[in-house]
Amino acid sequence: MQKLKRIGLTVKPYLTEKEETIERLLTLVRNTGAEVFIDRKNLEDVRCVHLLPQLEDDIVVDAMLVVGGDGTILRSVRELKDFRVPLITVNKGVVGFLAELSLEEAETMLSKMLAGEYVIEERTMLSVEVLRRKKTVFSGLVLNEAAISQGNIARLLDLRTSVNNNTLATYHADGLIIATPTGSTAYSLAAGGPVVHPRLSAMILTPINPHSLTQKPIVIPGESVVETEVQKHEEGFLDTRVSLTLDGQVYEQLSGGDVVRVRMHEETAKFVRREHDKFYHALRTKLRWGERI
Repeated sequence: MQKLKRIGLTVKPYLTEKEETIERLLTLVRNTGAEVFIDRKNLEDVRCVHLLPQLEDDIVVDAMLVVGGDGTILRSVRELKDFRVPLITVNKGVVGFLAELSLEEAETMLSKMLAGEYVIEERTMLSVEVLRRKKTVFSGLVLNEAAISQGNIARLLDLRTSVNNNTLATYHADGLIIATPTGSTAYSLAAGGPVVHPRLSAMILTPINPHSLTQKPIVIPGESVVETEVQKHEEGFLDTRVSLTLDGQVYEQLSGGDVVRVRMHEETAKFVRREHDKFYHALRTKLRWGERI
């Protein structure tokens, strides 16, 4: 693989030991001769980067070095201007399921990756839009999931859902999660959904606390188009308490009659990895998969 010579740097804003961590990683990167461009918004309180050039829209980098947990990685993917740019991920979060390196591993592995010793892993993303009276009023993308859920009042929603214009079900539930294989180990898993290998082209539909024994999670082909309509209620007050949340970070309020349309994004998110397919290792080490209690 090609050497990575121009590196963007972003970080979790409230990282513990932030100055020491960034200084440590910055030394490793600069010792390889690579040039570093910083995300100043999230690094303005770090003294050791003040003289480095800022990562602007017109700056072309070979990779983004992302320091933090899964939330920081999800935010960094969403903020990418060019999806050809891969992410090098260093975990400083709680679980860090998406991260490739610990801070200790970065001491030996980061210089090797920048020198070209790596593989690229691609992860599918989903495009999400909200249609109100057939007009798009909101759009976004997700690496993990789009979740439709009820808000202030503990009352079930009716979510009429179709796949490729074929009626699937009207979910009578607290909500519905539409996830990628990457997101199958996140919110969808907590709601009872299956684990799906990230190399598969698929979407997972997982109802949240459905009031039915027949409404279970389902895995559908990745090229599908899913449409979910928020059903109106006679009471009316429920309509303003339904929300769409993207990757747990972006929020949009929904009204009765709104349609959430989800399809696979034409681009993929790319990650720099040490080797092909460490998914099973991550399941064992980070989710304690298969361990006896």
